[in-house]
Amino acid sequence: MDLAIEGGFADPVLDAQGVFRAIMEALARPGCPQALPRHAGPPAPLTPELGSVALTLCDHDSPVWLDARLAADAAVTGWLRFQCGTPLTSDPAAAQFALVSDGALLPPLERFTQGSDEYPDRSTTVVLATGASQRRLTLRGPGIKGELTTTLPVPGDDFIAQWRENRARFPRGIDLLLVGEGAVVGLPRSTRIAEA
Repeated sequence: MDLAIEGGFADPVLDAQGVFRAIMEALARPGCPQALPRHAGPPAPLTPELGSVALTLCDHDSPVWLDARLAADAAVTGWLRFQCGTPLTSDPAAAQFALVSDGALLPPLERFTQGSDEYPDRSTTVVLATGASQRRLTLRGPGIKGELTTTLPVPGDDFIAQWRENRARFPRGIDLLLVGEGAVVGLPRSTRIAEA
């Protein structure tokens, strides 16, 4: 059986609605994990969480950038093309969405589409599968009452500096979804992040 036709949503409408609600709640409440239904069963190394988000957000009008590991896997690219109908791009600056299986494979945030002052929604949303490493952070901004100190699986040693530059471009800049272990955490570009 072709892996591309397996592992999609059993009920495309209801499953996508559940995932979409979780994503919207995560972006409305930055830093707070939201239960993410894992209805998708994509081929590895695409995780069920990455697959569920892709099935919900990506379509034939949304170019997707994949990290090197995902892009090199024919089963993954075939699954995304068949299940989502999405065009794949090797250029981060052309992507509406980026799917990243490992923080070590995430390029600098500035390489992704930043949107414009007139159309900030035309920026890239990066969806990152989280690993085991956690960092204690303090978050401030819209959707956070005062400040929130929490532990999040953000990538790389220079992430805070990159995020500060991303935040300075507001209303332009990327939004980040951290996904793993059946949960999604939203970090919209309006969020200020510092080491706790």
